[in-house]
Amino acid sequence: MIRCPDCAAELDVDEDEVEEGEILSCPECEAEMEVTQTHPVHVNVISDDDEEEEDEESEEDLSENEHDEDETDDEDEEEEDEE
Repeated sequence: MIRCPDCAAELDVDEDEVEEGEILSCPECEAEMEVTQTHPVHVNVISDDDEEEEDEESEEDLSENEHDEDETDDEDEEEEDEE
């Protein structure tokens, strides 16, 4: 019986048919895990660090763009005040 390391849910997988390097998905918490060993089967949760870093970079880009837009708005307001 293979259990999810995150939530301990039982995975509906035949232990004799899994291969090392195979990616499994937990039906309960949707964690993805890689089979690192067979006989006995061991799995490691695949880290979402790469995805989280990409998300953080996207958020930083958005923040920079918003900051640039704010500066442009301020300049527009100054020009209107001058007229």
